[in-house]
Amino acid sequence: MATVDAQPVFKPITSDSRTRLVLRRLFGKKAVIISVGFLALTLICALAPSLVSPHDPFAQELIQRLKPPSFMDGGVEGYWLGTDHLGRDTLSRIIFGARVTLVVSVLAVGVSLVAGVAAGLFAGFYGGRTDAIILRLIDMQLAFPVILLVIAVVAVVGPSLTNLIIIMGLSGWPRFARIVRGAVLSVRGLEYVEAARAIGAGQLRIMTHHILPNILSAIIVYASFELARMILLEATLSFLGLGVQPPTPTWGGMISDGKNYIAISWWVSLFPGLAIGAIILAFNILGDELRDALDPQLNHE
Repeated sequence: MATVDAQPVFKPITSDSRTRLVLRRLFGKKAVIISVGFLALTLICALAPSLVSPHDPFAQELIQRLKPPSFMDGGVEGYWLGTDHLGRDTLSRIIFGARVTLVVSVLAVGVSLVAGVAAGLFAGFYGGRTDAIILRLIDMQLAFPVILLVIAVVAVVGPSLTNLIIIMGLSGWPRFARIVRGAVLSVRGLEYVEAARAIGAGQLRIMTHHILPNILSAIIVYASFELARMILLEATLSFLGLGVQPPTPTWGGMISDGKNYIAISWWVSLFPGLAIGAIILAFNILGDELRDALDPQLNHE
C-alpha cells in the first residue's frame, strides 16, 4: 500500500514567539545577565536610596574626614568605601548619586528620542526639500563639539535639573534622526507601505502605524548606547560644576571633590569613577547583545 510522505508543518512566527526567541538569545549569555543585574541594582539604589544607604550622604563629620575604606588597614568600621574631605560616607553618596545619574540620563535620552525620531521620520518619508532642510540642521549641530556646545548653553541658562535634561536631550537628537532616517529610507518603498497607500491610509498613519513599528529595533538598540553617552556627559558636566549643584551628590561631582586629594585619598574619586565606568559598560554590553538578538538574520534557532 502506498504511503503518503508526511509534509513538514511550518508554524508562523508570531510576535509572542519572536519575543521569546529574542529573550532566549539575549539572556542566554552571562555578560547580559551580569549587566542586567548591575543595572537592576543601580535602579534599586535610584528608587530607594535611603533603604540601601548605610549612612546619611549629607552628614558631615570632620573628625572622620578622608578616612580610608574599612577593608584597608586604618579604615574606620562602617565606612566601606571611606569618607571624603568633609567626612561624608563615599558609599552612601554613590548610592544617592545613582538617582541623579539615571533621572537626568533617561529623561535626556527621552527628549533626544522624541525629537530625533520625529525629525528622522519626516526626513526619510517625505524626502526632497524636507529631507534637505533637516539634514542641514543635523550637519550644523554635529559640526560643533557636543561637550563644548552643552557647556556653553548650560553656562548661559544656568545648571538647574530641568535645564540640564533639556539641553542634554537636544544635544543628542541629530544622532537619533540620522539613524531613523536611514531606517525609513530602507523600508518606505516596501510592499506593506505601498499596500497601506493603496487602501487610502494617510501619511501620518503610514509613518506611525506601518513604518515606525518596523524600525523600533534600531531605535531601541541605539537608545541603549545613547544612555551610556548621556551618563558620561552628565558626569562630565557635574565634574566641571555645570551639572546638578551641591549638596546633591552626583558621581561626576564626587570625582571633582576628590581631585585635590588623589595623592593621599584616592578612594574619594576612584569609586565614583568605577561606578560610572561600570554602568556605561553594562549599557554598552546590553546594546551590543540587543543588536544581535533583534537582528532577523540571526533569529533562525
